Amino acid sequence: MTAITAGLALAAGLLTTAAPAATADDTGARAYTWKNVRIGGGGFVPGFVFNRTEPDLLYARTDIGGAYRWDEPAQEWVPLLDSIGWDDWGSTGVASIASDPVDPDRVYAAVGTYTNDWDPRNGAVLRSADRGDTWQRTELPFKLGGNMPGRGMGERLVVDPNDNDVLYLGAPSGEGLWRSTDAGVTWSEVTSFPNPGDYVLNPDDPSGYESDIIGVVWVTFDPSTGSPGSPTQTLYAGVADLEESVYRSTDGGATWAPVPGRPTGYLPHKGVLDEQTGELYIATADNPGPYAGTDGEVWRLDTATGEWTDVSPVPAGGDRWFGFSGLTVDRQNPGTVMVTGYSSWWPDTQIFRSTDSGDSWTAAWSWGNYPERTKRYTMDVSSVPWLTFGENPQPPEETPKLGWMTEGMEIDPFDPDRLLYGTGATVYGTTQLTRWDRDQTFTVRPFVKGIEETAVNDLISPPSGAPLLSGLGDIGGFRHTDLTQVPSMMFRQPSFGTTTSLDYAELAPGIVVRVGHHVGEGTDPLIGFSTDNGAHWWAGSSPGGAAGGTVAAAADGSRFVWSPENTGVHYTVGFGNSWSASQGIPRGARVEADRVDPSRFYGFHAGTFYVSTDGGATFTASAAQGLPATGEVRFAAVPGRTGDIWLAGGGLWRSTDGGASFSRIASLDADTIGFGAPAPGASYQALYSSGVRDGVRGIYRSTDAGATWTRINDDRHQWAWTGAAITGDPRVYGRVYLSTNGRGVIYGDTA
Repeated sequence: MTAITAGLALAAGLLTTAAPAATADDTGARAYTWKNVRIGGGGFVPGFVFNRTEPDLLYARTDIGGAYRWDEPAQEWVPLLDSIGWDDWGSTGVASIASDPVDPDRVYAAVGTYTNDWDPRNGAVLRSADRGDTWQRTELPFKLGGNMPGRGMGERLVVDPNDNDVLYLGAPSGEGLWRSTDAGVTWSEVTSFPNPGDYVLNPDDPSGYESDIIGVVWVTFDPSTGSPGSPTQTLYAGVADLEESVYRSTDGGATWAPVPGRPTGYLPHKGVLDEQTGELYIATADNPGPYAGTDGEVWRLDTATGEWTDVSPVPAGGDRWFGFSGLTVDRQNPGTVMVTGYSSWWPDTQIFRSTDSGDSWTAAWSWGNYPERTKRYTMDVSSVPWLTFGENPQPPEETPKLGWMTEGMEIDPFDPDRLLYGTGATVYGTTQLTRWDRDQTFTVRPFVKGIEETAVNDLISPPSGAPLLSGLGDIGGFRHTDLTQVPSMMFRQPSFGTTTSLDYAELAPGIVVRVGHHVGEGTDPLIGFSTDNGAHWWAGSSPGGAAGGTVAAAADGSRFVWSPENTGVHYTVGFGNSWSASQGIPRGARVEADRVDPSRFYGFHAGTFYVSTDGGATFTASAAQGLPATGEVRFAAVPGRTGDIWLAGGGLWRSTDGGASFSRIASLDADTIGFGAPAPGASYQALYSSGVRDGVRGIYRSTDAGATWTRINDDRHQWAWTGAAITGDPRVYGRVYLSTNGRGVIYGDTA
């Protein structure tokens, strides 16, 4: 990357959120309402920011799914970055968020998902003057990593509480500390900051994911050293450096120096100042997180005397197998501080609380007569019942867990009873926190309504039974009998973390199959079958340790074809008791079934279409020419029409002769294709696609077999990358389900 010169200022650009000028598509877009299929979380929430001057104004950031604002009357979260488009998908990774304490209408987000080449764009700072309803954008000359190691550290982005035109941003990748003096419009490097950090998690990682410098991870102001309208003079900054980890400026950021006596040997995950006592707390770990960490410490700095004190809840040499993070103080009760043992996966996360500035601590749970645990809390997950994960662990493990990856934790600055913290799958919290101090039990429950953070790999909408079944990353997938209700449990028996593909038998829609792979350790077979529309499942056998890939069910459910990621295409007669290798089709081909003829299956790989007429035993390469040889290609056969196939991949092609030939459909450059109920008076299925028409990316619908297309979303509803799956509902005309990579399953309905 080109070196950044001193004093370089970056001009602002506009992140468009308004609808385009009136076109023929406007009628289609206005006719649609868009909602999430309710799952309830599903991903990592690494940070929360309460506004310090307005009660109940609260923001959450996610690692791949954008940012949210809390709606107190509705008791739910409102998504703020749905206007992010396909080409700018990396901006849904939020590395940090900041709420302006002087002007509560202002909010800022530092966005960018990866600092390696997985994300082609540099990072940016988004700024809003209407609480995130609309945004403007300033590009940065470096990348940000909302989904990189260390993403739970922070906050990297902060607003000066005295002069709200001044913001600071701690950068990764050795880019140092940056500052804006015009409310985020332009940014320049603080060239006097002496240490951009040197810690990398794994210098030998060739992908760049673990070998990038974690960088400057937090900035904290001492508001008493400034006055309204004048910049704060004393600031602290945390750097991912095992030796010189905490820096201070006493001249408004002009010069910086390491704080004498600072703790060494660990990484400073959080730095929080209790402004009433003048005590700065540092939570550290031996790993940047959010997964690992086997040790750490908590330190307190008396900013008046310069004295450091180790106030770790578990002292050195004690039973400490985790690092510390999730640091927060009670703004209504000086001297009250809390911290998490964020990396205590077994038997559970740990949360510590002190009411005497860290001199003594109590824990959310402690050991009783092993394996029993004595807990100060009870868990109520009735609003998101799948958070038990259907497990029945042996003590001392329990389900639901108190949490894991608990790096983001905040006490409401206006309400000492309200605490929120994030996990790898949800937001937990309590409104009874001070019961802790009275040795009374308090209830922890999900505060996640509105946050939908799953990565969606596949979607099916059968003609009968549940309207939607989903294949998701990390939490498997769900059967939705009601789109507005959180399902009771994800797919189980077999249980595998990520579902890569699922299919149903068109003529017997109770028969469903799914395949995937484990997330972490797992022993269940990686294929499951159901004969009751996905309500109950049983495990099939796997050919040669097969995992992931795509799977297809014959139209009558009599046989299945599986193209795993790690071995060749196989077929089975019946429910997967034994498999045979399919002949004539290459490993890695995508497979689908004809929706009428049980003996016909189709495949596609590297520009060649393959056809089987003997139930998947043998495939023959089609003579069809002109199909895309590279890139992501998806195809599907039309229900009720033998040999009617649509193929999408940077363009759109149709075959009406079972794949023997294809014709290019010039009206849309499609990336996905799906079918739904025909329009009133029409006989052919409605077509749905995420694609480009006349240079405009959008979600499109055709009611005339692809002759014309209408954009049905608008620029405020784009949801970044929507290329994995799309399907209409065969029972409800106009309803469409579409995948996102971090915003869950979106569905649209016409008026």
